[in-house]
Amino acid sequence: MAAAMQPRAERAEEAALTYPFATIPGPGEVFNVAGEPGGRVRWLRMKLPFALDHINLWLLEDEIDGTPCWTVIDCGVGNEPTRAAWETIFDAELGGKPVKRVIITHAHPDHVGNAEWIRARYAGHGCMLTATAGEYFWSRIMCHGMSGFDNEAQVAHFRRNGLPPALCDEIERGRKRYYQSLVPSVPDAFVRMRDGDTLTIGGRSWLVYCGYGHSNEHASLYCPALDIVISGDMLLPRISTNVGVWPNEPQGNPLKWFLDAITLYERMPRGVLVLPSHGRLFRGARERVAQLRAHHDERLAETLAACDRPASAGDIIPVMFQRELDAHQSTFAIGEALAHLHFLRAAGKVSSATGADGVIRFVKT
Repeated sequence: MAAAMQPRAERAEEAALTYPFATIPGPGEVFNVAGEPGGRVRWLRMKLPFALDHINLWLLEDEIDGTPCWTVIDCGVGNEPTRAAWETIFDAELGGKPVKRVIITHAHPDHVGNAEWIRARYAGHGCMLTATAGEYFWSRIMCHGMSGFDNEAQVAHFRRNGLPPALCDEIERGRKRYYQSLVPSVPDAFVRMRDGDTLTIGGRSWLVYCGYGHSNEHASLYCPALDIVISGDMLLPRISTNVGVWPNEPQGNPLKWFLDAITLYERMPRGVLVLPSHGRLFRGARERVAQLRAHHDERLAETLAACDRPASAGDIIPVMFQRELDAHQSTFAIGEALAHLHFLRAAGKVSSATGADGVIRFVKT
């Protein structure tokens, strides 16, 4: 479940953003990005088995119940190469201090995949998972493959929305227990964080801000003292975060929720350092929000134009994504197409109806 897709090359001006780190962490490397010893924020990068081939992860020096320790924020997919990379970090970078807290920004596999593995590894030190309720319970539901949240429900959703039958057949064959293959287990208990909460990490206050549209209750963490925000997937420097409609919420309007949520970054100090889950660390949050709004305005205009005649979400995919997509990418593309169609429908610009073939189509009002 990749974090984001890029419908086409972004036309944003690179000069609008600045990148304070000229290099990125290599395998087994950790970069200090803020703070002093005892309260440092450290950046590491893990590989992903997707087209989006990496994730940025964060180690924060901490003290919990009087014990010097570490907090991990996000943890990569639950496979052996990622765990081997973590073992290298644990051996070389922790200075003998345990991990006592794992925080996830959200429940997608590249963020939660190793949460239980790390928790169990440091269970003797009282390590716990911290998450929003929406993300914790989503990860539990997906990991256990509950009816309505499984591959069968997804494929039925794709068929209703006009994804070509051959692609649906390929997805049906090839993605059984897909989530579980990347998230083998999820902790049985967690510590809840909510929008507006303050977490104390490394002696500093981190404010919790929840965002929507990309996932159920995505948490970003802002530290005013350091003027940095761990944005997760809500704000990325070069690609537009995937925003999709999924079978468990088939009438949702996630694009509106996402665009509403990113106003948060317009209110932050102009020089705030953004620590995204993918891409390079950057400054220019307000400029990036403006770029994303312009990007979605363009996609909405193209989608509306394509609805001069009845069009399914499957028909909209080649309008929005002007390149060949594989089956995995198509699952995100159809969710994205539906998100734009539902935004237009909520604005009264298109209506929808189900045809005799069982496919939902949208047309200009």
